[in-house]
Amino acid sequence: MKIKSLIVASIAVTAVACAHSAQQNAKSDGETVAKINEAVASPIRPEEEKARDPYRHPAETLEFFGLKDNMTVVELFPGRGWYTAILAPVLADKGILIEPVAGDPNGDQENEDNRHARQLAERLAQHPEAFSKVKLMPNDKTSSFGAPGSVDMVVTFRNLHNINPAEMQSLLHEVHSVLKDGGVFGVEEHRAPAGSDATMAEKTGYLPEQWVIDTITAAGFELAAKSEINANPKDTKDYDKGVWALPPSYANKDVDHDKYAQIGESDRMTLKFVKK
Repeated sequence: MKIKSLIVASIAVTAVACAHSAQQNAKSDGETVAKINEAVASPIRPEEEKARDPYRHPAETLEFFGLKDNMTVVELFPGRGWYTAILAPVLADKGILIEPVAGDPNGDQENEDNRHARQLAERLAQHPEAFSKVKLMPNDKTSSFGAPGSVDMVVTFRNLHNINPAEMQSLLHEVHSVLKDGGVFGVEEHRAPAGSDATMAEKTGYLPEQWVIDTITAAGFELAAKSEINANPKDTKDYDKGVWALPPSYANKDVDHDKYAQIGESDRMTLKFVKK
């Protein structure tokens, strides 16, 4: 009986390992890739957003994460909906897109989160054919994103530098909870020089890649893959007003505008984690 039990346990462990391996290596299927490319080219995306595609590589990034059109996906804190406009049409027929929104669309519009929440809500209302199945969810960056084990993928794009240390642990706990076993957590973030102080992210907008990896793996995830899709070696990361000096923000306005335009958008890490 002991031998039989050991064999059964070994088979179970092997099955879990194989499932995790499959998720780690999974790429988007051909049908989903076609939908992603169609969404990227869609007229519902304004030209100023499409102009950022050479820096943000949305199709390549989503394919790297392994997006599939039948997934339930959480996009953490979508801002004004840059990635929402791509994810929503891809998932419209077979999947579900859940959007935790940090701001209140009816709140004080001097607050950036509130302003972005209103802009996102207005955007979704303008194109119901693409966005009617998007589920907006008010969220304070620490509360639940759904029932435990109910989501295939969580993605976040240039958001982690906005999360303070007290919120970070709660956020990662909720991401881990909502994902299915082997589910994917896809992260794109401004990349600080190696060895930088992570506590400076609020000021600079950049986070050290190793710190991000260590923090997320400590929360119960495994790093499945890294990509240089969104790397930019021209980014020296030493500007007055941090990453916001670069396009599209140009926080320094006319000061060194041409220099920043030539650099382009920030150097970014692109990381794929799976829930252990």
